Amino acid sequence: MGKVVAGASMSLDGYVAGPDQTGFDLLFDWLTNGDVAMPVGGEGTRLDLKMSEVSAKRFTDMIEATGALVVGRFLYDQTDAWGGEHPMQRPVVVLTHNPPEQHSEHFVFATEGIEAAIAKAKEIAGDKNVGLNSGTITRQALEAGLVDELEVDLVPVILGGGTPFFGEVANAPVKLEGPVSVIEGTGVTHLSYLVTKA
Repeated sequence: MGKVVAGASMSLDGYVAGPDQTGFDLLFDWLTNGDVAMPVGGEGTRLDLKMSEVSAKRFTDMIEATGALVVGRFLYDQTDAWGGEHPMQRPVVVLTHNPPEQHSEHFVFATEGIEAAIAKAKEIAGDKNVGLNSGTITRQALEAGLVDELEVDLVPVILGGGTPFFGEVANAPVKLEGPVSVIEGTGVTHLSYLVTKA
C-alpha cells in the first residue's frame, strides 16, 4: 500500500503563498529555471516546465509514485479546476462542504471530512501514494494522524507573511524523522521527512 505524502513549495519562513495569494512566481521559479524540459499535463492543462536535472528526476519520481491527490475546495476554485484535469494527470479528491453541480470526471468530491477524503483517495490510488496538496488539507491530515511523509521544496525566499504550510496544528508538536532525503536543486532544496506515528 502507498503512503500519504504531503508536499509543497515553501518559503524559508514557512509560507506556501505570500500575502493576498502572491509570491507564486518566487515559490515555483525552480520549475522553470533549469535545462531539462518537463512537459506535464494533458490537453488544456499542459505545462512546459524546465528544471535542473536533479529536480526533474525528483519531480518525475514523485508523479510516477502518486496515484491520487487530495486538495481543498479553495485550491480547486483558485485554479479553476485546472481546466478540467490536474496537470499531474491523476484523479483528485476535493474535500468540500459544497460540491459543484457540474465537474470533470477527473474529480471526486468528499464531504465527510479529511478521513473520508483520504480513504477515497487511497481506494483510487491502489498501491501508489496519495498526495496532499494544500496547507489546510495537510494540517487536517496531520491532526488526524494520517500523514506518513512530508516533502518540502524549500525555496530561498522570505515572504514575510501569507498562507503557512502547516498553520496551527492542534496536536503539535508533531515529531519527524530525518530529513531522509536532501536534494539540492537550482533555487530549491528538496527535503523529505517521515512523520513519527504515536
